Amino acid sequence: MPWEKSSSDLVGLLNQAVPTGPNIQVKKMFGYPCAFVNSNLFTGLFNQSMIFRLSPSDLAAFLDHPDTTVFEPMPGHQMKGHGVLRNPFDAGGEEVSNWMKCALQFGSRLPAKAPRKKEKP
Repeated sequence: MPWEKSSSDLVGLLNQAVPTGPNIQVKKMFGYPCAFVNSNLFTGLFNQSMIFRLSPSDLAAFLDHPDTTVFEPMPGHQMKGHGVLRNPFDAGGEEVSNWMKCALQFGSRLPAKAPRKKEKP
């Protein structure tokens, strides 16, 4: 799958949907905006799609919805526990918000990651 920059409208939707909080940070990962809680990814963008990291039961429910699939950034390399909403604008703001909440709740239960130490040149 070729790399494709997310549209500014999609970036705006992500920024609007991500809640604010002391342990939530939005930063780029592999060139795409993503949101982290306690340094754990819980949502982000990939091309023109939105990804969510979900519990096994939430992921199963997520995949029952139209226009969703498991996240496979490269053919044959699925990311366990991550789902893709292919057309977030078609799904609507309420659905995006609901999956965002599920992803944040799951991400909040994961062990916090220690910040990486920057290597000296």
